[in-house]
Amino acid sequence: MTAILDNKNPSAASVFRPSALLREARRQKGLAAVDVPSICILDPDGDIVRHLRRTGAARRFEGWPCYHTTLDTFVLAERTVGIVGCAVGAPFAVLVAEQLFACGCRLLLSITSAGQITAAGNPPYFVIIDRALRDEGTSYHYAAPSDYSEADARLVATTLAALEAKGLDAIVGSSWTTDAPFRETAEAIEAAQSKGVLAVEMEAAALYAFAKSTGARVLCLAHVTNTMGRLGRDFEKGEAEGTHDALQILETIVRSSEV
Repeated sequence: MTAILDNKNPSAASVFRPSALLREARRQKGLAAVDVPSICILDPDGDIVRHLRRTGAARRFEGWPCYHTTLDTFVLAERTVGIVGCAVGAPFAVLVAEQLFACGCRLLLSITSAGQITAAGNPPYFVIIDRALRDEGTSYHYAAPSDYSEADARLVATTLAALEAKGLDAIVGSSWTTDAPFRETAEAIEAAQSKGVLAVEMEAAALYAFAKSTGARVLCLAHVTNTMGRLGRDFEKGEAEGTHDALQILETIVRSSEV
């Protein structure tokens, strides 16, 4: 057994709970306990948050007690949603997700730029991640070892139907979640391709393991924008750093949500 799997019992209760962290953060900061919006978004790249702030659409949520992040709110599909920028990587994403759900979030959407593994078009395009290859450490604290973390199949299906009804393009497929983006070797890429993986990103496997373990509703999307720098003019995300297209996708999901 490798060290990363030692002393992992996903069904055992944790001594350290998000509620305890939030309680002490509120005490230290003099904050009242208030709920965050029922729908929140993780924006690891930070482009959406920066765009919303630049255009005056974002408002800081002053009751957010997290030590490490800022929660902004904005109006999307005629409702107020929350958004946290720059929570990059599996540990950080789940750290924030745990606190969001402890503060009243009921649906969490994560949308991150990703590298193309198996071509499904010319970047940029969106992938609704239905399962994520577990090449990171966080998920093993929430779920027994397996190759993949699985999304909520009903949430994937309803999202795809909503986007198709709106005429927005998105592909359903798997991703590879890694902790080490600068160790995406030819061998690792070929292995992922052999499994039919469409994209590589840094959060989905852990977020899905967290969701299944806790009953939280989480959906991850990959905005495939690059080929890991192997081609010229890579990492082009589209209009306004891709925020126009991303917000269209997110608006459609929020409008179709049952939350």
